[in-house]
Amino acid sequence: MSDLIRILIADDHFVVRQGLSTLLVPRNGMEVVGEASNGREAVEMARALRPDVILIDMMMPEMDGPEAIALIKAENPKARIVVLTSFGENDKIVTAVQAGALGYLLKDSSPDDLFHAIHSAHQGKMALPQEMLLALMQPQPAASPALTNLTEREIDVLKLVAKGQSNREIGDKLAISTTTVRTHVSSLLGKLGFANRTQLALFAAENGLDGRKY
Repeated sequence: MSDLIRILIADDHFVVRQGLSTLLVPRNGMEVVGEASNGREAVEMARALRPDVILIDMMMPEMDGPEAIALIKAENPKARIVVLTSFGENDKIVTAVQAGALGYLLKDSSPDDLFHAIHSAHQGKMALPQEMLLALMQPQPAASPALTNLTEREIDVLKLVAKGQSNREIGDKLAISTTTVRTHVSSLLGKLGFANRTQLALFAAENGLDGRKY
């Protein structure tokens, strides 16, 4: 049975982990060796279990997928990681790939697509659906220099601040604590040189991060 692909699943939703576990079974050439419910657990379990492939969500409590991916890759450059998420925006795909992911799939993908991504990653090959590859090849608008200094999570918080959401609402949306939200808001104010949330919202609008269409 040593030829089975050993897989670690990292997702904060139990039903997702359970569903994946029913698919990733020996008859399909795979076995689940561990399940993590947040990014920090994913890093710890990747270190302890050394799985062949890691399936990881993009947005999780305690530590985001990209941050966890970067830490896992720093400890084990040979780690094979596939993102399985509900977020299909180009910027998130780019962030995941830059962090070290070999594959990126949406959660509504077919089992065959999932199996293909796992096998490709196991062989060290990129596993991005054709439509994602085509989208990433399209010219991207230049970002404000200030935006390049922000983390992916800070940008997520900034987008929600621009929509007028409270710290509690932002925390619920991103599955993080209000304390963590306050920390991100403080970091945004410091990095951008602003004094309040109104200025953050105006900056977000000027850079097209408020979700409005003009």
